[in-house]
Amino acid sequence: MAKNLEIVLYDEAYEEKWDDFVINKSINGTFLQTKRFLNYHKDNYFQDNSLLIINGTNIVAVIPAHIIYSSQKKTLCSHLGSTFGGIVLDKHCCKISYIDVIFSKLHQYLIDENFTDILLKQTGRIYQKVDSEILDYYFFLNDYSHFQEVGYYIDYDSYNNDIISNFSASTRRDYRYSLKNKFIFKELSTLDEIEKFYKVLCDNYRKFAKTPIHSLKELIDFKFNRLNNEVKFFGVYCENELIAGSMVFLFEKQVFHTQYIAVLQNKTNIFVNEFLYKNLIELAKKNGYRYLSFGTATLNNGKIFNRQLAQFKESFGTYGYVNKIYYKSLNQEV
Repeated sequence: MAKNLEIVLYDEAYEEKWDDFVINKSINGTFLQTKRFLNYHKDNYFQDNSLLIINGTNIVAVIPAHIIYSSQKKTLCSHLGSTFGGIVLDKHCCKISYIDVIFSKLHQYLIDENFTDILLKQTGRIYQKVDSEILDYYFFLNDYSHFQEVGYYIDYDSYNNDIISNFSASTRRDYRYSLKNKFIFKELSTLDEIEKFYKVLCDNYRKFAKTPIHSLKELIDFKFNRLNNEVKFFGVYCENELIAGSMVFLFEKQVFHTQYIAVLQNKTNIFVNEFLYKNLIELAKKNGYRYLSFGTATLNNGKIFNRQLAQFKESFGTYGYVNKIYYKSLNQEV
C-alpha cells in the first residue's frame, strides 16, 4: 500500500538493488543515476545524501542527491556528478496514490533534516523509457519553481535518409569543403588514443579558460572499466594527427549522446567540426538509435543562452528540447 512508504538514506548495502531498480524497474532511470556511475566521485567533495523511497523491501523511487552548504543554506541537490537525476520512479508506481505519498514524505524528510532548499534536475524526455510528465505536474502542485535548459537532438523517425539534406545550406557547403581535406573518422579504442583525445579536449577548453569536468584518469576508467558498454570515443585524423573527437554516452538503443565534442583550436578553419558532426549523425543512424543528442546550449541552469552554439546545432537539422530543474525554498516556520 502507498501509505506504507518510507524514506531511507542510501548506504552501500543498497548498491546492487539501487542499480537494478534504476536500470530494470524504473520509467526514467539511466546508467547516469546508477551508483556504478556515481561512485567514480567517491573520493571527491560531494557529500552524498541519496534517498530511497521503499515499500517494505521493494524500492518505489530513488533520488540520487547530495548536500550543498552555502550562505546559511542547506540544499538537497540532484547529484552534480550526473547530467540529470531527480526522482527516479518505479514503472508500476507512477500513479496518484504513490506520487502523493512520495512528495509528502520527501517534504517531511526535508523539514526533519533541516534542509532549507531542494533542487532536482529531472531526466530529459528523450532519455525516459516511459513518459513521466505526471512528475512535472506534481512539482507544480507542490509549489516548486523551475529553471529550463535548452538542448538539441535529432529524431531519426523524422530525419531524411540523405543525411546532408537535413543540414542548412551553409552547413552543407561547409561539409563539402571539409571533404577537400584528407580527414579520417574512426573509433578511438586504445589508451594512447584516449590520451590524445584528452589533449584535444583540454585544448578546446582553453578558449573558455577552463579545464574539462572529467580528468584523464576518469575517462580511462569510463572506457576500460566502469562504463565499458556505455561510453565510446571517436576521432578525426588529418595526416596522422588527431585533430577532433567526441566522447559519446550510449543509452541502450535509445539515445546516442555526445557528452564532449572538441576540436584543436588551430584547426577550426578547415571545417573539421562539420565533418565530425556528419559522421556521428550517420553512425548513430546506422546503429539503430532513435535519437542523437548534441547536448545543451545553456549555462547556469539555463540563464545563459549561447545562441551561436544553438544555431550551429540547429544547422544539422536538430530540434530543441527543454530540461527542467525544479527548486523550492522550504518554509521552516514552527
